[in-house]
Amino acid sequence: MKYSKQEVIQFVQEEDVKFIRLAFCDVFGRQKNISIMPQELSRAFEYGIAIDGSAITGFGDETHSDLLLIPDPSTLSVLPWRPEHGKVVRMYCGISYPSGKSFECDTRSLLKKAVSDAALEGVHFYFGSEQEFYLFKLDENGNPTKEPYDNAGYMDIAPDDRGENIRREICLTLEQMGIRPESSHHEEGPGQNEIDFRYSDALTAADNSMTFQTIVKTVARRNGLYADFSAKPLENQPGNGFHINMSVKMDDKSDKLCNMIAGILDKACEMTAFLNPTENSYERFGKSKAPQYVSWSSENRSQLVRIPAAVGEYRRAELRSPDPTANPYLAFALMIYAGLDGIKNELELPYVSDINLYKADDETLKKYRKLPADLKSACTAAAESSFIKKHIPVSILDIYCNK
Repeated sequence: MKYSKQEVIQFVQEEDVKFIRLAFCDVFGRQKNISIMPQELSRAFEYGIAIDGSAITGFGDETHSDLLLIPDPSTLSVLPWRPEHGKVVRMYCGISYPSGKSFECDTRSLLKKAVSDAALEGVHFYFGSEQEFYLFKLDENGNPTKEPYDNAGYMDIAPDDRGENIRREICLTLEQMGIRPESSHHEEGPGQNEIDFRYSDALTAADNSMTFQTIVKTVARRNGLYADFSAKPLENQPGNGFHINMSVKMDDKSDKLCNMIAGILDKACEMTAFLNPTENSYERFGKSKAPQYVSWSSENRSQLVRIPAAVGEYRRAELRSPDPTANPYLAFALMIYAGLDGIKNELELPYVSDINLYKADDETLKKYRKLPADLKSACTAAAESSFIKKHIPVSILDIYCNK
């Protein structure tokens, strides 16, 4: 249910809500929040709640540090792991200057603009995500170790799969917060798990991705474990992917899926710094079903983009290069603009790659563009891209590539 401001105020009054968390994220997608009391809610909606931007990485220095959080009432959700009496609720926020101008490093607002720009062209994009994570044991001091919670493999079952009950608790918590998981299972790595979501509009999907990581980390810690979303937690084991499923619907009912995919392939290298923002991200490429070349195919999991076997409303493209350290607001915004570019310019798909690129010879691989091999190369590609400069504020590009 999407609430209005007045409905949120009424809910807080009637449902014994004692704390309201105003949530947002920094430019790298790390979630932040500030809690306010119910009596401050009306002020938050009307004027915003002030925060010190200089204390947040990438949000500026002390000279212009005052920023305001403006809660989005449609994102109201009860946090089910907090007490039933004296409830805690959460809303995602926009970020603005005291003048009312939108803050250029508010990545959620950048995604909203991308959605609006596409809608003006009669194009609507939908996203579903598949995020992988490892569960590690804690040491005697409660600090994370690199010892996996189990040694199970792909889609194994209990008792080998010890994460079964953890995933169950995560899925039930997601449902309590109005998020619809589609499936969950043990992944290939020891202690590695995956939970997939049903598709939704871009902003909801990005909010859900943020919420998902919070829930997983919270449930894991309640069970004496640590959830690791880094791209390559263990050197000789599969990395964590953030596989992003994307579909498109046109106002004129035309089929533009192939043009959308062509646009994403065309801009893939330029976007990589934002889809894979850590040095660790590049240790995952080219191994264990993580792509290394700009390519596409149906079903083939060695490709950058695959078109899964599906029909009707489930027909989509899956981008396999991102990892869970990506900021979903930036990732989805760039994918929208790349897909829109492909549609507007009627880009055609390159030749299909119905081969296993992990086993292909050097002569075959010469036909393909290679994804950036490290973060420095990815940042160079982004900095030289007119596409990135058009859609990513200079301040964010500088933060990513000169950190």
